[in-house]
Amino acid sequence: MPEGLNIAFAGTPDFAATILQNLIIDGRHTISLVLSQPDKPAGRGKKLHKSPVTQLAESNQLPLVQPSNRQELDSLTQLGNLDVLVVAAYGMILSEFILQLPRYGCINIHTSLLPRWRGAAPIQRALLAGDNKTGIAIIQMDAGLDTGDILYQETCPINPKDTSGTLHDKLAILGGQCLLATLDKMMANQLSPEAQDNALAIYAEKIQKQDAYIDWSKSANEIERLVRAMNPVPVAFSELNNIPVRIWDAEILDTDTSHTPPGTIINYSAIGLDVASRDYAIRIQRLQLPGKKVLGCGDFYNGYPVLWTRRTNN
Repeated sequence: MPEGLNIAFAGTPDFAATILQNLIIDGRHTISLVLSQPDKPAGRGKKLHKSPVTQLAESNQLPLVQPSNRQELDSLTQLGNLDVLVVAAYGMILSEFILQLPRYGCINIHTSLLPRWRGAAPIQRALLAGDNKTGIAIIQMDAGLDTGDILYQETCPINPKDTSGTLHDKLAILGGQCLLATLDKMMANQLSPEAQDNALAIYAEKIQKQDAYIDWSKSANEIERLVRAMNPVPVAFSELNNIPVRIWDAEILDTDTSHTPPGTIINYSAIGLDVASRDYAIRIQRLQLPGKKVLGCGDFYNGYPVLWTRRTNN
């Protein structure tokens, strides 16, 4: 196999850092430039925090730039001296000028089996829809939103207990493996780009806070999927005696609640809080009040007995 490629890498969150780490460990390719979002204020003190990719680049002494806008990004003409720009959850739209600079253009690592779930929230949308599989698609970037030709794709099963957090972690590892396989094919001139069927495209719209609200009149399956899809961000929520409560874990029981008003608390114990949905009971296992830590149902009940004076979940 020929000598490794000369690469630039653009990414920001943990997902991208996992992939960059895999690229570093592999060691066959030269990472000549890393791009990440500018440091942002966070926490009570609003101190500037570096992104996971920035921290990883600095700890490995990789050349790093943090453009704050499209104009600064477009000024990086040194990308024209590189073989490829790898993009993974970067957070900034690339201009057509940048897309054409590297020798092999720009490739993006996307967390779905395209063309299903193009867009901002493919992991959460796949869970909400009850999909039994997802995957990684590496595409040749074009001016559209996740519309480029597929260069490499691999499937990842969705397990019944997967949350968006666990699925994210599995896909980050798979994404690193798929990237290396794609780069191997690129060096060997064995890539076979496959156009996406736009008729099959489904868009994964960005998750808003209100999307995490539990409507107890929905089916138990829909509610259980919602809880998993919103874990760990933004976390599903409801109210208990008009107090907002975040719900981290839930499971479906075989208790028929089709004749019980949705949202009614039908039982509570140390192992769970059972609430009626449209068809079957949902057992909530971990809850959290605003500004408080996450608690199992036993500790939650013992710590906040005043909340149980009325047995209805609004």
